[in-house]
Amino acid sequence: MAEQLALSDAMTSSGEEGEEEDAPVVAPSGLGPDSSLRAALGGFELHMQREGFAENTIKAFLSDLGILGEFVGVGRAIGSISTRDLNRFTHWLVHERGVPCSPKSLARRVTTLKVFFGWLVEADVLPSDPADPVVHKPAMAPLPDILSDAGVERMLGVTQGLRHAEKPDARPHLLVTLLLHTGIKKGECMNVVMNHLDFSDPTQPILWIRYANPQRRHKERKLRLPAWWPAVLAEYRAQYEPQAALFPWTARNLEYVLDKVAQQAELPNGLSFEMLRWTCAVRDYRAGMSADKLRQKLGISKITWREVKVKISRLAEPAL
Repeated sequence: MAEQLALSDAMTSSGEEGEEEDAPVVAPSGLGPDSSLRAALGGFELHMQREGFAENTIKAFLSDLGILGEFVGVGRAIGSISTRDLNRFTHWLVHERGVPCSPKSLARRVTTLKVFFGWLVEADVLPSDPADPVVHKPAMAPLPDILSDAGVERMLGVTQGLRHAEKPDARPHLLVTLLLHTGIKKGECMNVVMNHLDFSDPTQPILWIRYANPQRRHKERKLRLPAWWPAVLAEYRAQYEPQAALFPWTARNLEYVLDKVAQQAELPNGLSFEMLRWTCAVRDYRAGMSADKLRQKLGISKITWREVKVKISRLAEPAL
């Protein structure tokens, strides 16, 4: 599915990571079971834009639902669309439409149905989800790369070595430990400023993830940092003297930092923001963090979580 690790929730002042109240899923006023598919598609487009879906994802989902409109009629009341209708639709796509529909395309279109009708249920437009029983046989993309425990140890060995070298450099260790312990995205990392860090409780340092765009405020959250992390930050600040932004460089500059660490640690698949994000998620999953708490920590909506949790559970399986 197209909304990525890409990791949507409101904050509270409780100080507890992953215990935020979810921002309610809302539908446009007046949308109900008797509304037409056409009307629901307009509301769904606004929802995807508000949630920050990628532009290509929005186009793909609306195209898929446009094809559904061809089959059931765009004027059809959404509350009258049944599981039987949707199963007939998937059969029609493959066997009757007359346009090739590969397994990958079919999998995406079933995903579209589940996301669309799942939104209608979560927004209390429909009482039940007709797409839930539709068989979903995803064309599985390769799982993302993560670091093994040994890889994590080699990475940290390199960054600790740089931190205590003849010419100390705390930046690589600060960066990789921030990503490894919080699982934040590249864009979130680049937007961290000093006043997003709360060390008022020395035993429980906190990172606040903030969004300037009001439409993304529901993704704001607070994340726990290790108790020793502020000491690394102090070393880094003495060396680099950052003023406002935690990392006053471009994302590409920091990617070079990760590349150099990967080379020195002999990591066969390299090292990236995304790899550390997935590694964080898998480590938390293995440590027993609840699914909803992990979802909130990563900043992922309930809809996106349906796919992400499957990938995390597969990545967490013991290697054969």
